[in-house]
Amino acid sequence: MKPSEIAKIAQIASALEVSGYPKPGNVHRTRDYDDMEFEDFIISGIVIGDTIREACSDVDVENPELGKYILQAVAETDRWIKNNTNLGIVMMTTPIAVAAAISDSFDDIRENVKLLMGNTSVDDACDLYDAINIADAGGMGDQDEYDVASDNAKQELRDNNQTMYDVLKISAPWDMLAREMTRDMPAVFEIGYPAYHQLREEKSQNDACVLTFLTILSQVPDTLISRKYGSDEALKISMMTRDLLNLKDQSDFKDKLKEFDDYLFKNKYNPGTTADLTAASIFVSYLKSNFE
Repeated sequence: MKPSEIAKIAQIASALEVSGYPKPGNVHRTRDYDDMEFEDFIISGIVIGDTIREACSDVDVENPELGKYILQAVAETDRWIKNNTNLGIVMMTTPIAVAAAISDSFDDIRENVKLLMGNTSVDDACDLYDAINIADAGGMGDQDEYDVASDNAKQELRDNNQTMYDVLKISAPWDMLAREMTRDMPAVFEIGYPAYHQLREEKSQNDACVLTFLTILSQVPDTLISRKYGSDEALKISMMTRDLLNLKDQSDFKDKLKEFDDYLFKNKYNPGTTADLTAASIFVSYLKSNFE
């Protein structure tokens, strides 16, 4: 697939994800937060296009420089939007995009994500740390080992020859995005993408997005919530989501959905990781359509 097509699909996926409403607990077209607005996410989705296109051009499989392009996309976003709107989306989208660029068919993408992640370097790890710090996003490396906030973090990575894959593997127990990137993306390829791909044939774009978000959250506790409030609270939100999803065919489902959105917003439960997984799932669905 052409790099320009992959970049367009990445932009489309970013826009569709944030446009879904009421997507419980997140910014969407009818809900802004104090520190970020719906339009911030639309802008963020647009400005990553050039970087995704570049990442997918003349790919060196042995050294795909995924960290470089993640950093480049986050830095470009930071030029336009001064908060973390898309670090997670960029982290998920970049390896999938590059994998699509080197794949002869859709079925090759997941295996190529694994290949590319295995070929990340120490430079990639350092670039990822810089991207996290630009986005001011906690949670990836805020542990005793290779703390992303440490002044000598990058030197420690170099001294110990830690690749981007290595540091994400360390973060995987407490961060869902790190887990996805080091375990062949099961939430995206086995839950989110299949749900969205079917739903967009049956439902509106908006409903497909929201129901995919709910499907992922009902099965995968959000690690942004668990880092803030604990794993029990994250599991509680997932169980509440599962109960809500069981009512999707009832006439008052939209009212209950809005009530759930209001509840999460009021209590500051923000399933931001689920939003990133939803965007990646939409991205994969459109890649499949364009491979066919």
